[in-house]
Amino acid sequence: MLAGAAALLALAYGAGVGVASQETASGTTGGHGAYETLGGHGATTGRGGHGVHVADPSASAAAAAGGGSSWMRASGVFSPPGSFVPSDALTYDTRLVPAGARIEVAQVAGPSATRVGVRLHGFAPGRAYGMHAHTSPCGADPAAAGPHYQHRPSATADPVNEVWLDFRTDEDGDGRARAVHGWSFREGGARSVVIHDRQGGAGERAACFTVPFEPGGRV
Repeated sequence: MLAGAAALLALAYGAGVGVASQETASGTTGGHGAYETLGGHGATTGRGGHGVHVADPSASAAAAAGGGSSWMRASGVFSPPGSFVPSDALTYDTRLVPAGARIEVAQVAGPSATRVGVRLHGFAPGRAYGMHAHTSPCGADPAAAGPHYQHRPSATADPVNEVWLDFRTDEDGDGRARAVHGWSFREGGARSVVIHDRQGGAGERAACFTVPFEPGGRV
């Protein structure tokens, strides 16, 4: 039961426009399916001045009580840099990522593996996007997020050494992506996901979301 509850790492939409929420915990994860359930709106507590949105408090408590992998979930609503309500989700091209579009990122981090799942809502319909984990937090300048996070330093970009989350939206502008790797993030090494205007290893930066990715093996 504990493993089953912890496996339901729910992805719930954030509350207000331009406001991002984050949640982290340690616990046992139950294998596959960690990114499959959309939870309802749950309890909100404070952590370091930021809101923590808990989709299922009982599942979160079960996860925290266990041992093993750690998990993280963050959600945000995109707004342009300099908007009245600050956000960790920034859009640089509102044609591709409209203000008010939403993103949810979940991660399960083990000692020697990491899984990242993303859901998106309100994007341009029927379009292909690229997305990668980047090394630095987002900023008003799209370049602020730095380069792709790489497991091993390399002069070339590839989906084995990096976290690629390319996706295509449906007719409603919704999309999802998942990446699974047999390695873990370094402490503080990955700080955001950047959405690009095309798939593959490059492309113009259309949007960015600051994400507190977890290193592997935290218990």
